[in-house]
Amino acid sequence: MYSRAYILLQREFQELKKNNYEGITGFPVSEDMMQWEVDIEGLQNTVWHGSFFQLRINFTSEYNFVPPVVKFRTIPFHPNVDPHTGRPCIDFLDNTHKWNRSYTLSSILLTLQVMFSNPVLENPVNLEAAHILIKDETLYRQIILRLFHQPLQSKDDSSESPKEPDKFNRSIKSVSFNDYYKTWSGIATSKATEYYRTPLLEDPNFTGEYYKWKKNELRRPKEWGLK
Repeated sequence: MYSRAYILLQREFQELKKNNYEGITGFPVSEDMMQWEVDIEGLQNTVWHGSFFQLRINFTSEYNFVPPVVKFRTIPFHPNVDPHTGRPCIDFLDNTHKWNRSYTLSSILLTLQVMFSNPVLENPVNLEAAHILIKDETLYRQIILRLFHQPLQSKDDSSESPKEPDKFNRSIKSVSFNDYYKTWSGIATSKATEYYRTPLLEDPNFTGEYYKWKKNELRRPKEWGLK
């Protein structure tokens, strides 16, 4: 007999396939539906568009009473993603008290996709990314464009991706943190003097919540696009 979590995830898998969200692909890689592989592309009209990020999501038998564990296998240079573990900093994933049983797999994936272009700069987990983004948006954009061809794989994730070329045909390159640092620091020391502070980052509404929920669906805020 199947567990409650298994039945829920089967239902949410069908929902994900039916909605066919642009830039989001996900599928279970274990028979019990507890382990998933996901591929997310950044939203259109943002610097993240064209960049693909692989994630691993681990559910437990207690789902949906508790959130799953989410980790980027391709780690973006982003204020809200831990550069060492690949864990995204989203309150309802980190704090069970903020988790709501109305959230679904689709809700989680849409939130992650929106997170790329809507960074929350309060208490960032990647201090370097937040510092550069606050001081120089153009430099941050250059770093993203340079790095998405060299994704950083989390150090504690040595397992291989499932061999399903039709679903995942993008390889994950292993880049050391030193190389990761040299990439953006090299840009910083070689670029021309076009230093400025973007007024968007001084707007409290901009750094506020980037996700809202209404009837189990994500209500997307005004998208932040780097220009």
